[in-house]
This record gives sequence, C-alpha cells and structure tokens, in this order.
Amino acid sequence: VDSYDVTVEEDLGEIQLLKIEKRKYWYHDDWYLKYITVKTPVGDYLEFPCYRWITDEKEIVLRDGRAKLPRDDKTQILKQHRRKELEDRQKMYRWKEWHPGFPLSIDAHSHSELPRDIQFDNEKGVDFILNYSKAMENLYINRFMHMFQSSWSDFADFEKIFVRISNTISEYVMQHWKEDFMFGYQFLNGCNPVLIRKCTEIPKKLPVTTAMVECSLERNLTLEEEVKQGNIFIVDYELLDGVDANKTDPCTIQYLAAPICLLYKNLENKILPIAIQLGQKPGPGNPIFLPSDATYDWLLAKIWVRSSDFHIHQTVTHLLRTHLVSEVFSIAMFRQLPAVHPLFKLLVPHMRFTIAINTKAREQLICECGLFDKANATGGGGHVQMVQKAMKDLTYSSLCFPEEIKAKGMDSQKDIPYYYYRDDGIKVWEAIRSFVEDVIGIYYESDEVVCEDVELQAFVKDIYVYGMRGVKASGFPKMIKTREKLAEYLTVVIFTTSAQHAAVNFGQYDWCSWIPNAPPTMRCPPPTEKGIITIEQIVESLPDRGRSCWHLGAVWALSQFQDNELFLGMYPDEHFIEKPVKEAMAKFRKNLDEIVSTITERNKNKKLPYYYLSPDRIPNSVAV
Repeated sequence: VDSYDVTVEEDLGEIQLLKIEKRKYWYHDDWYLKYITVKTPVGDYLEFPCYRWITDEKEIVLRDGRAKLPRDDKTQILKQHRRKELEDRQKMYRWKEWHPGFPLSIDAHSHSELPRDIQFDNEKGVDFILNYSKAMENLYINRFMHMFQSSWSDFADFEKIFVRISNTISEYVMQHWKEDFMFGYQFLNGCNPVLIRKCTEIPKKLPVTTAMVECSLERNLTLEEEVKQGNIFIVDYELLDGVDANKTDPCTIQYLAAPICLLYKNLENKILPIAIQLGQKPGPGNPIFLPSDATYDWLLAKIWVRSSDFHIHQTVTHLLRTHLVSEVFSIAMFRQLPAVHPLFKLLVPHMRFTIAINTKAREQLICECGLFDKANATGGGGHVQMVQKAMKDLTYSSLCFPEEIKAKGMDSQKDIPYYYYRDDGIKVWEAIRSFVEDVIGIYYESDEVVCEDVELQAFVKDIYVYGMRGVKASGFPKMIKTREKLAEYLTVVIFTTSAQHAAVNFGQYDWCSWIPNAPPTMRCPPPTEKGIITIEQIVESLPDRGRSCWHLGAVWALSQFQDNELFLGMYPDEHFIEKPVKEAMAKFRKNLDEIVSTITERNKNKKLPYYYLSPDRIPNSVAV
C-alpha cells in the first residue's frame, strides 16, 4: 500500500470532477485506488472516494464523496457524468438467463470474464475444487476415496471420517442424533430453521388419527384439540415430489422422497416428532411411521426427513433464497445506481464478492457434471427443477423476516420459547431497519423526494422485472412511493445478503457433518411397510464412503469465513464522508454490539449454543 503526494502550483478554482489516467507499462500492472484527498488553497479538504481497479489505459472520473440524488445535480457536467457512468455500467453488467424460470444472473461464463471491480482479490481462495480437496486432506478423509462405492459397515464406522473438533455442536449431534428431541430441535435452530409452521388443520393427505399418536400426546386431548390449542406443527416437503433423483452415476441408483412430518409441543415446550409419512399420497404402500413403531422403522423414517431437509436447505433456503436473490440485488445496484448515489454507498459493502461467488459456483459447483452432482441425490438436474418449483414461493413478504415468521404462526415467544433463530433474527432485522431509516432521513426529506428519485425507481424496477421475472404474484414492488416502504425494502436487501445467508450457511458443518443426520443422498427407496427394517438396511441406504467424503469436504469448506471477512456494520471503505452518516454507522455498531452481548449471555453454559445470527459472526455479504 502506497500513498502519494502531488502538488499543483496554480489555483484550479472549484473542483467538480477528478480524472485519473493510468499509463500502460510493458507488464500487466492493475492499480487499486482507494481515494484521493485534495487540499484547496484555502485549506479545505475534499475527499474523492474511488475503491476501484484502474486497468490498462483506462481513465476514471471521480466525484467528491458527498452523496447526491439525481435532483441535486444542477450543472450539465455533473448530470452527464452521472448518466455516462450508468451507461458504461449497463454495458458491463448484463442480465442473462441461466435456466428457464430462474432469477436472472450475470452474463459471464467464468470468474475471469467478470468486471475487474467485482472479482475476488485471490481467485484461488474460492476455487471450490481446490477447497474441497483441501478440506478432505485437512479432514484426513481422502484415504477413503479409493473405496468410493462401498458402504460403511455400521453407524460407528461413520466416525472414521468424523473429525472431532473439541466440544462443538457437531460432536453433540453425533452423540444425540437418534433422539426425538434432537430431531425436533433442528427445525427451530439447525441450519434450515425456516420450514416449520404451526399446523392449523391436519391435511387430508396425512390421515393421522388420535389413536395413532395418543402415546405421544401429554395433555389428555384429542389430536384435533391439540391442533386448536396450537401445539401441533408441520413440515411438508411437497416441493420434492416428482423431482428426478441423480442418475449421473450408473453404478449407484439414488432416491428422493417428499415426506410430511407432524410435530408436537410437549409440556416442557420441546418440539418432538409424532408422525412421519414418506410420500405425499396416502395409501397402503405409504405407511405413517410413529415413535411407537419398531426402533429402526422410526429411525429410518427420521433419516429420510433429515435427507429431504438437506435437499431443500441446499437448493431453496441457501442457493435460491440467499445466493441468487442477492445476486439480483447486486446486478440491479451496479446497473442503476451511480457511485455518487447515497443508496449505492449504503448497499455496496453488502454486495461484496456476491456476483463472483455465484459465477464460480455456476462454473464448478452446480453446473452439469459439477461437484454438486458427485454426492447429492438432487444433482444431475434435480436441483434445477427444485429452484423452478420454488420460485412461486419466492415472495417479497417471505423475505421480510418478521412477516415471514408471523405468516408461519411462529411469532409468539410465549408459545414457542426456544426459537432462537426467530429471536435473534428479529433483533438484527430491527437494528438494520433503524440504521437504514437514519440514512434515508439524511437524504430524503419527504416521500415526494423518494417518488422523484428516478435512479432508485429504476433499481427497484430492475429487481422486479429481471430478478422476479415480472411476476405480479411475487409481491415485489415495481416502484416505491414512501420513505417507510423504502426503509423496509432496503432492510430486505441488507438482511438477506448478510443475516439470512449467515443463518443458513455457517451452521452446515455443525449440523451436516455427522452424515446420518443429513444424508446428501439415499441409496435405497423409502420403506413401504413396517416391521422389516434392520440396521444393515439403514446403513445400505445411507451414502457410501466416497459420497460421504465429498459431502464432508463440501460442508466444511462452505462453513469457513473468508480470511479478510468484514462483519455486519464494518465499513472500512469510506464511501460516505458526511458526519451524520458516520454518526448513524456508529449508532448501528453500538446496537449490534448490544445484540452480541445479549446472545453471548444467553448462550452461556448451553450445550447447544445458537450463534449464527450474532452480528460478530454475520458477514456483510454473501461471499462463500
């Protein structure tokens, strides 16, 4: 890092713009310019933030750091600079359909084709093939790879590849995964805590009766009465019905199921499973499994639910609802908001490396014959069908955290006390919302100013038209007319790219490294009758040695923070220079620190601490 002083003899008058040119040397010499400070003859300092790469014989024209809306630019030269910046960006950041029906993504086949400003500093650091191989080496599991197709001999055999990192959640999972409490707990605080909802009536396709579940109910009520009292919960994997299982390896037939799981809140307020049906259509070949069944019948039914949960988690909760959505926000921001716009300055830290990581994933991970095909039953095209089906549930209100929790009937802390994902998520949502409101208050003095901001309106429209494919039912606004609606919208953007991704990404090693708790594939079809399951059949169903190793490498690599990770509220790049915004940032950080203290205090002495939504563990952006 160097800093340079340049002295100018004559008085230049009032400085509107600053032009930087880079001469081309005989060797490749890109230059990352952070900012330029100009000291005027009268002793004032002007800040010109840049934070961009200057490559080849390019020139960059900078404006000073004060944020300006389109209406604030009075002179032709500034209006034109603003317009030209967006024209150039729109040529560089182009939309492209990766699969029919998907949110649009960036038009680039590989990481190296991306604009230099949004590439990773070090591409090797995010090479999935390298990282997974490295992970398998670190975890010392590559010695099993030559036995790729062979089964493990029993549950204990899985321990050979299980790394004991002392006293972590993953070890607790390994010891307790068979218990109903542990199974139920993960719906609230595991790495996919977004599916459970209060059951308002037992669906016709799950013909469960009071007699079947009587021994699980503790309040001397019928099942219907328990439903009325709000003690019954449901998780339905209907989305998986009809999805094709992975056929990329002719030596191993793989299977998927679409289970429905009924859960019960007992007198200790614990959520426990009371009935599982492994298919969507009731009938003699699709029995309802119960805790009162033979041990291995019930265990295998739960394993099938855990495997289905893994698929929905990876493809819908994680890929679609954080990665792909954040990329839409990112592309729209670069296309429609110039660097001088206050909302560009606000959002840009939350878009860091998102387009790059997704491009890398399309290049290596979820492409045809990618790493995802190696160990997952939804590889080989199933994951594409799942995203297409899940688009209908990708609504604006489902990305508004408090609204989504309420819509599922999961909002009452009194009724459902141990839902830490909800409690912490709402605190972080409120902190972000309060910060965003402060920033909006500085630049938009009225709703009218919001309506008149043509760049903001173009940003919102891009997201609706290209991200949500213009689907009215998505509930995404086409335009924003009030400061209140703008605050909510920006909170959705920042929360999704930071907190929501952290909540569903960084717990993957904790919850999915013990393979029987999250099998990425199943090698036998779901059972169609009771009373015949043996431990041998269960082990035969679970992933073979090779797929287990790939899976372990993947969940380990995905759960690591970047080397130079920036966490929520850390804004080292000074895009904003005004004092009121810096004060808003300081207040934001103070609020976040208080949330960290509250969470740390609650987690003390807990065998299963919940920390994924602690702000000191929430990266600013989707970058892994």
